[in-house]
Amino acid sequence: MSTNDPTRNRTALVLVDPATEVRSSVLELLTIARGLGRVEAVTLEAPTVEVLAQLGAYGVETVHQAEVPTDALAAAGGDGARHLPSVVGATLAAAVRRTDADVVLAPATFGAKEAAALAAHVLGAGLVIDAAAVGEDEAGRVVAGKRVFAGAWDTRCVVTADVAVLTVRANAVVPEPAAAPVATEVDPLPVALPGTAGVVVTSREVKERAPSRPTLEEAAVVVAGGRGTGGDFGPVEKFADAVGAAVGASRDAVFEGWFDRYIGQTGVTIAPRLYVGAGISGAPHHRGGMQASQVIVAVNADPEAPIFEICDFAVVGDLTDVLPQAAAAIRAHRDA
Repeated sequence: MSTNDPTRNRTALVLVDPATEVRSSVLELLTIARGLGRVEAVTLEAPTVEVLAQLGAYGVETVHQAEVPTDALAAAGGDGARHLPSVVGATLAAAVRRTDADVVLAPATFGAKEAAALAAHVLGAGLVIDAAAVGEDEAGRVVAGKRVFAGAWDTRCVVTADVAVLTVRANAVVPEPAAAPVATEVDPLPVALPGTAGVVVTSREVKERAPSRPTLEEAAVVVAGGRGTGGDFGPVEKFADAVGAAVGASRDAVFEGWFDRYIGQTGVTIAPRLYVGAGISGAPHHRGGMQASQVIVAVNADPEAPIFEICDFAVVGDLTDVLPQAAAAIRAHRDA
């Protein structure tokens, strides 16, 4: 079935959380959703005027804003419980029932994955986690591409249930606004929580993101440092700043106390358009978290480092020499 088939009446719901900004990963979801049908959004709180304008530019006709009973939120720990996966999952399920939506798309964050699974269970929907591509087959069924076994295999998943719930990795597509913006309306969405939320929020701390760097999960370019840095992430961070990249690390580097977030099977899983690993040997744990990257560049002093087996471009050398030279060349090229 063609995505331009005027007889199709599919509705795709996109989770926008928080409602105070529209991240790049959500803009990607909106782009994907337009290829599947009519686009609507779901939020856990009131969207700002700026968010509504941006959603309208991407073709969102209606935003369904959750209205969760205050007593239910109070029992779960106050207003901070609004973003619990159980609350988000109940909101997604309520939105599907309200709109009779066929597809639900959410970012591939830890919280959104859990919420998507809870919603799919309640709805009896087909669930795909960490999709790398979303489309449809000749029969009009939703099809998702997934990379599995630490990025070693590409699989194709066909959703046979009436409703498809998917979380999609960042950088799956390039965000594109709609051909013409639309007026976006806000629709109150009553949400009834089934009993207790199951989890009580005792404290909540919002970490401010560095304005100069994208988040690790959503970044199109990621620079990571490993044991080869010797604990000095200065060259890694300066090179990342030169290319506008997020910064990550190997698990060993984090366990040594040199950095705070690691990329790997039990850490953050990424799929950027460009990954640069500096001083990282390429252990299976780390490869499982970054092997889905579109282009892999490795800098390592050891010519036998396992990461060279999977990289697209290899540099054998000391990262403290290579990265500053590369950063200087990039800045010179940009300034020219």
